[in-house]
Amino acid sequence: MKPRFLVFFVTFFVVTALFGQSRQSVQWRYIENYKDMAIDQMRRYQIPASITLAQGLCESGAGQSRLAVVAHNHFGIKVGSNWTGPYIIQSDDRPDDRFRKYSTDDESFEDHSKFLRYGQRYRSLFNLKLTDYRGWAHGLQRCGYATNPSYAKMLIDIIERYNLHQFDSSTSGRYRSRTSSASDSDDFYAQHIVYRINKTYMVIAIAGDTWEKISRETGVSVRKLLKYNERPKDSRLAIGDIVYLQKKRTKADESLKGVPHVVQPGESLYDIAQHYAVRLKNIYKLNALDADYVPIPGDLIWLR
Repeated sequence: MKPRFLVFFVTFFVVTALFGQSRQSVQWRYIENYKDMAIDQMRRYQIPASITLAQGLCESGAGQSRLAVVAHNHFGIKVGSNWTGPYIIQSDDRPDDRFRKYSTDDESFEDHSKFLRYGQRYRSLFNLKLTDYRGWAHGLQRCGYATNPSYAKMLIDIIERYNLHQFDSSTSGRYRSRTSSASDSDDFYAQHIVYRINKTYMVIAIAGDTWEKISRETGVSVRKLLKYNERPKDSRLAIGDIVYLQKKRTKADESLKGVPHVVQPGESLYDIAQHYAVRLKNIYKLNALDADYVPIPGDLIWLR
């Protein structure tokens, strides 16, 4: 009943993370869609929400895999000897491997929690603190959850890239400006997930957001928000826009060293700069681009 770790799905996650979309990526949509489910499972079964989300992102290709779409199976759990429910067949270790099929996503998250909580193999994990996501990641690899030797590192990278550990406690990972107070900003932070991309905090704009509203709730001036996000004074926010609360970096995360971004259809250099939290002028400089350069799908853009 050991879950598989399909290289295809891992590759999909990495590719979509590196070759992102101009608006909300599939990863951020996945997090927003399933964070409450992961938090509920944490409260009931004492498994860090960050771990559940990171495993779901990995194993389901951010919800895009066939198992997730057809079978609501977000964690790649195979049938096993004690499963009497429906299943689907998919090639993995064998060409006819059987994977559990659920009626809903909730059933998949619940079964994953029970799989860890009541499995002898994972008993030692529950001696760890809920906030010790690194210990959980290494423990899952040590207990044999996946065959990939870099599984723990991959989970940790995902958790830290998307600031998922903020869901493991009421305060971890939450951005607070020095000038903002908890009472003024509770509603804002209840509606906005604070991501941390390339060591830079950001939120994704929702309906009704304006520069002034985000400034008022975070304590970051409109002038700075516009500067951090390289936007003109008369620009307006659209749903799905990335809004950085800090100055972006001169280079992308070190994990992207030697890995270029592949330009997608309709994608601008500004989209790429926002996706990786890199200043636009530095992308021009890193790639020795002319001011009139227009990205063409398939072009390689270096980020550090």
